[in-house]
Amino acid sequence: MTWIKRQLHDTINQDFFKGKAILLVGARQVGKTTLFNQILEKHDEPILRLNCDEPEVRDLLTNVNTNELRSIIGNNRIVVVDEAQRVKNIGISLKLIFDGFPNVQLLITGSSALQLQDTINEPLTGRKWEYHLFPISTSEILNNAGIIAVKQSLERRLVYGSYPDVINNTEDSRKILTNLADSYLYKDILSLDYVRKPALLEKLLVALALQVGSEVSYNELSQTVGCDTKTIEKYIDLLEKCYIIFRLQAYSRNLRNELKKSKKIYFVDNGIRNAIIQNYSPLSLRNDIGSLWENFIISERMKANSYNGIYANSYFWRNSQQQEIDYIEECDGKIKAFEIKWNPRKANVKIPISFQAAYNVESFVVITPDNYLQYL
Repeated sequence: MTWIKRQLHDTINQDFFKGKAILLVGARQVGKTTLFNQILEKHDEPILRLNCDEPEVRDLLTNVNTNELRSIIGNNRIVVVDEAQRVKNIGISLKLIFDGFPNVQLLITGSSALQLQDTINEPLTGRKWEYHLFPISTSEILNNAGIIAVKQSLERRLVYGSYPDVINNTEDSRKILTNLADSYLYKDILSLDYVRKPALLEKLLVALALQVGSEVSYNELSQTVGCDTKTIEKYIDLLEKCYIIFRLQAYSRNLRNELKKSKKIYFVDNGIRNAIIQNYSPLSLRNDIGSLWENFIISERMKANSYNGIYANSYFWRNSQQQEIDYIEECDGKIKAFEIKWNPRKANVKIPISFQAAYNVESFVVITPDNYLQYL
């Protein structure tokens, strides 16, 4: 698999020159710039590309005025601003481009929701379409390479994940993931003034990686890592806003014995999780296959919902009697419940009677390697 057409390709292409900026967000190295480049191959308008990782470009776009922008943009009809969060007050500059150059299509990428929210969302309110790009999804492999490729790549994706570079360079997977996990993925976090302890961040990531699929206690994490719970919460929030992890809250509405404040933390990509703990062992030698499978299915389901415009709230559920449901989606008041089992022989799980009696459950499914494709 050398070239995979991303699911957002046609959607974004249809938005060109319709009076909106296009903002593409997601973790570093998931293919945001590549996706824009693939779309732009079909456009013959003059293009200006500005990479904000470069200091000269950051200086150019900081506190710029309309006249300066006119000399920068020239006759270009498409302006691509890569890693926009790296420029201080970039939102003002982007607003000036949008308002002052109505014939220019503005394309923006960003890999830190924290900085993007602070600097872009308000200035571009009502002026942009926003899309989230993830590592390669199961449906993207299916659409490009077919079902055999999907099935053949499953074990590898559970261990090495689905970053485009990893999928396209299988012989260098460890090197690519190690490079990503060592620094590049956290570049935006470590650039923040108040993140002064990279070693603490690394210890926290290891602790989270070892607890995938289990409920997480900030108190326990603070003791493990050696800092206060407020710092733990702040760093977890930053990791989520840089698209490295995501949280599931406990679902609770009716029952007294539900655990309301619990949370689970998953990684957006299995490969990053395994790189953090430096464990690339094959599935036959692992004792964490259940956690890997759960992380994979929930992250893939998240991709599918995002790409298909399904706006569902995601949870897990557990009560004080240790009854639980791995994954829940709530959409328009209806609930879809999922159990996630690596071993198909354990697929005869029943939904807890108390949960079914209390809530409007539309469906309950046990996802195993035998049937997972129909849910992704």
